[in-house]
Amino acid sequence: MLQIAICDDEKSMGEYLKQLIENRLADDKEYRVTVFSSGAELLKNGKDFDIFFLDIHLKDMSGIDMARSLRQESEAVIVFVTALKEYVFDAFDVQAFQYLLKPIDEEKFYQVLEGALEECRPKEKPEPLVVRVKGIYRNIPKESIFYVENEARKVVLHLKDELISYYAKMGELEGILGGEFFRCHRGYLVNLNEVKGYDTGSIQLKNGEVILMAKQKYSAFVSAYMEFLRRKK
Repeated sequence: MLQIAICDDEKSMGEYLKQLIENRLADDKEYRVTVFSSGAELLKNGKDFDIFFLDIHLKDMSGIDMARSLRQESEAVIVFVTALKEYVFDAFDVQAFQYLLKPIDEEKFYQVLEGALEECRPKEKPEPLVVRVKGIYRNIPKESIFYVENEARKVVLHLKDELISYYAKMGELEGILGGEFFRCHRGYLVNLNEVKGYDTGSIQLKNGEVILMAKQKYSAFVSAYMEFLRRKK
């Protein structure tokens, strides 16, 4: 059952948001919306919720502090609903999904709700990369690849504990690996999940390695990486 929590110390606002959600989910019996009027009350009961709609200015604590507490145990979707614009950057620190301003624009609210519901739906596990090495076929989970290096007529998959070299074309591999990989240089495909930092000439990976960035690829990389981060929220 989908569990949705609303926390707002203004009772009428909490009930209003609940009504909006119930209007959208009217044909779905597998959900429950619970309204809390204080941060302490929510934190006492909030471990099992899938989506949180949180006000920021509460009488007993800030919604940002409440979200930090939730993040210690929960990866649920958090949406801030507030009249305060100045906390938008703090919201990113707690991996908030969205930041809605009061008074509520109902069309925007429903768009955000749809996105939050989509985040809660089970994700299909990506198909592995199938490679042929010395006559043996192997299934390589795409998420295990840090980056791919071009080496003459072969490519080299750089994994956590292994290098796998086999005959393939980088252009074809770029299409197979999909949107979580980026061709940052004619010799490299990088897994965006493994990026720690970057500049105009290089990308630093979480495992400490550094790979080349072609200068003409820099702007496209930044755009692709920002879009990737937005999708991951």
